[in-house]
Amino acid sequence: MKQKNLLSILLFLLIAQCYVAVGQFTPAEIAQREKLEEFLKTAEIIKSEDIGEGVTKPIKLTLKKGDVERYGAWKNPKGIKSGQLEGWQYEIAAYEMDKLLGLNMVPPTVERELHGLRGSLQLWVESQLSDLELREKGMSIPDSELLQWSKMKYLARAFDSLIANDDRTQQNVRYTKDWRTILIDHSRSFRSSGKFMKRLVFGKKGIKGVTLIRYVPRAFIEKVKALNFDTIRNAVGPYLKDKEIEAVLKRKELLLKEIEEMIKEYGEKKVLY
Repeated sequence: MKQKNLLSILLFLLIAQCYVAVGQFTPAEIAQREKLEEFLKTAEIIKSEDIGEGVTKPIKLTLKKGDVERYGAWKNPKGIKSGQLEGWQYEIAAYEMDKLLGLNMVPPTVERELHGLRGSLQLWVESQLSDLELREKGMSIPDSELLQWSKMKYLARAFDSLIANDDRTQQNVRYTKDWRTILIDHSRSFRSSGKFMKRLVFGKKGIKGVTLIRYVPRAFIEKVKALNFDTIRNAVGPYLKDKEIEAVLKRKELLLKEIEEMIKEYGEKKVLY
């Protein structure tokens, strides 16, 4: 059994090496990820202020280490908030799953204590506006960016379906100045009971209604196919319970079935790229 698990992990790593990033962080930003994680864990907190939005009451921290100064969003929701199960640990698990799948859309996120309380600390990404602000201002995605924006929208839906994030709002989809899509706020993810074990958040029978995942990268689907209990556990560490990992694997099968049915209906070239 151990040998079989080892072979599965090695296969997953091989696929990861061949995988081309499909998300929104640039290769230079991805190369700095480990350094940014270490910065978030060890930099001095020189200022904190309430962000003033969201039920999880995030706090904006100013961090400094040497000559480098950056911002981060710290939160520690736990339990039922406004009738919904929240967990700061899911922020970290979502980031680790983002890395595992080569999504590259979730900013670096680590565990960090503040005032003696454990919580998640996510790198503050300087974004131009949110999906909500885009609509409130009556702005449109530039024609030159529409195709990539559309690809990222469907990729985000596939990711949210896999991790059972039922709280993807217009406020937590962010756009940089050059129209790259960044995903934040995953404290309501990794559901492991009831409808989240039988249906995807998005799709033909989606919990959010008929909101399709029209096309996704082939490489992303191959990474999803390679997921197993050990690869997920190695990635997320203590931040997910066994039943939450098993729920991800259940949704993996649902997502792959959704994609398979779409391929049968529309043809592989119109679903995978």
